[in-house]
Amino acid sequence: MNELTRNIQNMMVPKAAIIAYRYDDRIKHGRRYFLELRPIGKSGQMGAGVPITYEFMNTLMESYTEEMNGIPAGRIPGNMLACNPRKGQEKYVWYNPPGKRQMFFHRNLNIQDGKFNLPGIVYHVENGDMDVFAFKGKRPTETTQLFRAPFFNVTGSSVCLGSCSLEKPLNPTFLSLLEYWEKRFWLTEFSHLGGNVNPTVSNLVIVTENARNNPFDMDELKPLDKKLKDILP
Repeated sequence: MNELTRNIQNMMVPKAAIIAYRYDDRIKHGRRYFLELRPIGKSGQMGAGVPITYEFMNTLMESYTEEMNGIPAGRIPGNMLACNPRKGQEKYVWYNPPGKRQMFFHRNLNIQDGKFNLPGIVYHVENGDMDVFAFKGKRPTETTQLFRAPFFNVTGSSVCLGSCSLEKPLNPTFLSLLEYWEKRFWLTEFSHLGGNVNPTVSNLVIVTENARNNPFDMDELKPLDKKLKDILP
């Protein structure tokens, strides 16, 4: 459900209408335009029109700018798999290839912070919620099998973004938006098993420690009943 749908479901009462007029300016040999604001009464009839002022248009544009604030723009990163930046329908899917990543842990886990070898990761962000998945290989395709992400703080695929407080960029590029979400995940202190379910075949603490100095063991991944195409828009 997007923002427009939510608004339509509420009782919306028309209050005013903007009417645009166009006319030919014979002196300056061009077309001119005139904007008029007409109030709408309770019966739905329009009242007398008044010219629209620059102050009114400035206020209108400021309101529109605030609504559009936060919509990313710019170059599409090569690891972006799908995106929908429209307000109320935001959805982004991207991936990281296998590699090393800095991780932080709560002291109760008895795992020292450091860099660990990880499988490929698929990120899925929709309307402010984040899911992560693991995959085998260097780059996923639509038919790529998705696996449970071998991390703490993840329930199924849903991420608990608890201890990391980052300000979302006000005028983001696509690249800075993806970096923001990745930082929210990786800078969070890993602390608990999501849903008290071990996401790997062996104990996750042991699997994590083994990946500190060795390639990640892909046989530890647990498959989900999902392929990449199932999370694409």
